[in-house]
Amino acid sequence: MSLETDKTPRKLDLNRREMPKQEAAVRSRNFNEVALGYSEAVAIEEAKRCLQCKKPFCVANCPVGVAIPEFIQAIAEGDFSRGVNILKQKNALPSVCGRVCPQEEQCERECALTRRKGAIAIGRLERFLGDWEAAHGNGELPENPSPTGKKVAIVGGGPAGLTAAADLVKLGHSVIIFEALHKMGGVLSYGIPEFRLPKKIVDREVNYLRRLGVEMRTDYVIGNIRSIDNLLETYDAVFVATGAGLPWFMEMPGNNFNGVYSANEYLTRMNLMKGYNFPYTTTPVKRHRKVAVLGGGNVAMDCARTALRLGSQVTVLYRRSRAELPARLEEIENAEEEGVAFRFLTLPVRSMGDENFNVTALECLRMELGEPDASGRRSPVKVPGSEFTLDFDCVIHAIGNSPNPLIPATTPGLEIRRNGTITVDPETGRTSKERVWAGGDVASGAATVINAMGAGRRAASSIHAYLYEPGAWVTKES
Repeated sequence: MSLETDKTPRKLDLNRREMPKQEAAVRSRNFNEVALGYSEAVAIEEAKRCLQCKKPFCVANCPVGVAIPEFIQAIAEGDFSRGVNILKQKNALPSVCGRVCPQEEQCERECALTRRKGAIAIGRLERFLGDWEAAHGNGELPENPSPTGKKVAIVGGGPAGLTAAADLVKLGHSVIIFEALHKMGGVLSYGIPEFRLPKKIVDREVNYLRRLGVEMRTDYVIGNIRSIDNLLETYDAVFVATGAGLPWFMEMPGNNFNGVYSANEYLTRMNLMKGYNFPYTTTPVKRHRKVAVLGGGNVAMDCARTALRLGSQVTVLYRRSRAELPARLEEIENAEEEGVAFRFLTLPVRSMGDENFNVTALECLRMELGEPDASGRRSPVKVPGSEFTLDFDCVIHAIGNSPNPLIPATTPGLEIRRNGTITVDPETGRTSKERVWAGGDVASGAATVINAMGAGRRAASSIHAYLYEPGAWVTKES
């Protein structure tokens, strides 16, 4: 090839490769994964579209700092094993992140091709590599580091805790995770439906950490069985990553009726305990006729799509318009395709019930949009005299959650914000208590899986630095 040919400008390929998925009429009646993934040939085609920018802004906008152009180049060259190794240097949960992380708001948003509406499908390529590794064995393990003799306890086995554990064990520290539930994974196991994130994938990623040498104990509630102070007697550092599992309910009459659920309870019964598979599993879940889901985020979409698969008529009630829905567009479109109904500009104000305390209806108000609020979305305003009633035999509150207060209540010296989150240094995850770090939803409030993972990585780096320089600890007050 001549120099002149070498300098020929590269023709842009703006044809983003779509990922096949189950047809809506089929998937709305099963719990199998909706998206089916790329084939090797399609993954290579998509990877070849990457411009390999000299200044890749996609990396800067990745919360865990994955070397995105490098792993994409490996795919383009058909060297999937090298791509996996590059990816897992920074991300211990690639098959998870490739499915549930909002890449369109993070790495893909900064892709140079966004200006031509042709951003590289980074998340789908990440998923491809994680799944390719699983299909070709257990994957390679990094070389065993020299043991440091230091011991770290991690409280919580969700994405923040798992990520911190992976980084710390690869640095030679002895790591143990204490998980309150009977299965590892945190929100990955109890909160995200099977059709979005099959639990065999979570199990696979967790087993990778076990192979790295991370010890794990389930059914172990820190704050009950042992306190943080008690852990500090045995371990050199503690990382609190207990998530945000305390559900919120709309403040209205009737929340105590049968058939009224928090999203946490509903999804935990379905996902962690596989209630959707009763009687083949041991958790019975009532099959409701008409289900109302209150809220407009990703959790609301998960609840709605789960109830739909159990044969219910499902309506999402949201007090703003469709344009203000906070859920990912992909999840909204999937829900609409599958048959979930949406009732916008609607505010539930009371659950109504029968003589047996079963919910039977919702009293609602119509809303209209006013001026934008602090978030930039137009504020909903009640329309006077617009009351109306809708019949439902199930109401699911999916409006958010906050951290469980058990750790704060049993840990003297731990600074807590008014919203129940633990106060941390955002760059390091250090708390007000010496030798204690925190990260993920317990510190930030409910957020994304990848943001929790980023917090886990930052905390692991800070813990590692501290374990070699204990005198370097500096509290906020000092």
